[in-house]
Amino acid sequence: MTERDLAHPPSVTAERHPSDLAEILERVLDKGIVIAGDIKIDLLDIELLTIRLRLFISSVDTARKAGIDWWETDPALSSRAARDTLAQENAELRSRLHALESRIGSEELSTVGAAGEERRP
Repeated sequence: MTERDLAHPPSVTAERHPSDLAEILERVLDKGIVIAGDIKIDLLDIELLTIRLRLFISSVDTARKAGIDWWETDPALSSRAARDTLAQENAELRSRLHALESRIGSEELSTVGAAGEERRP
């Protein structure tokens, strides 16, 4: 045995004693972990500031099982969400343009008389 083998003996079993950072990370991502805390600043029994911190660390699949999927609808984080937002905005603008064109067209028709002469309001 070398000096290194004596300094770092092999772990017993990975299931009972996770000693490797990768094993611990895999377990945390698989099951998920919640870290919660509150910070309150009071002055003479008057609450000035409260900060609530909630941290959920997990894999994407575990988060979806927990009902968390906000990154899929945030345009800053998802290219699909950005395209959807852009397509929705485009559709709304087209609808508004069509309404304006229809209103302008109906105003022009109302100023033209039956014989095709323009009426003055």
